[in-house]
Amino acid sequence: MSRKEGGPLNIPLKKWSLHLLLWIAGFGLWQVLSLAYGPEILPGPIYTARGGYELLMDGTLLQYIGISSYRVLLGWTLGSLIAIPVGIVIGKVGPIRSFAEPFLNFIRFIPPIAFITLFLVWFGIGETSKIMLILYATFFIVVLNTLTGIMSVEEDKIRSARSMGASEWQIVIHVMIPATVPYIFTGIRLAMGTSFMAIIGAEMIASNEGVGYLIWNSRLFFRTDWIFIGLICLGLMGFLTDRAVGLLGRKLLSRYGVVSTNSLRR
Repeated sequence: MSRKEGGPLNIPLKKWSLHLLLWIAGFGLWQVLSLAYGPEILPGPIYTARGGYELLMDGTLLQYIGISSYRVLLGWTLGSLIAIPVGIVIGKVGPIRSFAEPFLNFIRFIPPIAFITLFLVWFGIGETSKIMLILYATFFIVVLNTLTGIMSVEEDKIRSARSMGASEWQIVIHVMIPATVPYIFTGIRLAMGTSFMAIIGAEMIASNEGVGYLIWNSRLFFRTDWIFIGLICLGLMGFLTDRAVGLLGRKLLSRYGVVSTNSLRR
């Protein structure tokens, strides 16, 4: 039995065909603009690919990607692990929340890159200052999302748990935290993007390795193709990391109401 044209099997094919056409059009426009302005100002796809191949062959590109990824993942993980319990405590304990909330709303508007000089003075020019900068970039986003989740727990659920004899500790563990998991997960994913912004700023100013250093140092040789390679690597690193975190959250936390953006589009 043959399927009708335009049936369910043809929908994914049309979708991927449209995506392919959009990518081809984008690369075509990029190449045309490169020819108009010159590869020194705007390197085209072929010129950029040659620069990427050059960096790949001497091992620089993979080394810098690995270093930046390590810094981001370590700082982001540490920041999240510290921020989640802090956010829960702030949201649960009224006096602490009254003191901490104005402070959080004040300091969250100071971008991480503004602290680079101070962190270099406090923690030195080694890895510690960069990890701490990413930890800072992660901490406040996750804290605020966790705090919002705790404050959003319905009072009826808390009263019901109390009426059944649950202690305050049991209410936190079995009522508040499960209800807050989607907020925490959203904060963690948002903090990932901020972490990449923080590490690039730190590597541009105070590092001899990493993707940020590659982008910043390329200006000295007027290698705009290397700059484009650095930008593309950043996009791919962030995209793949976010997809991996989203997939992990969907697999492990779906019972708490966590869904990925991919599943929403289906």
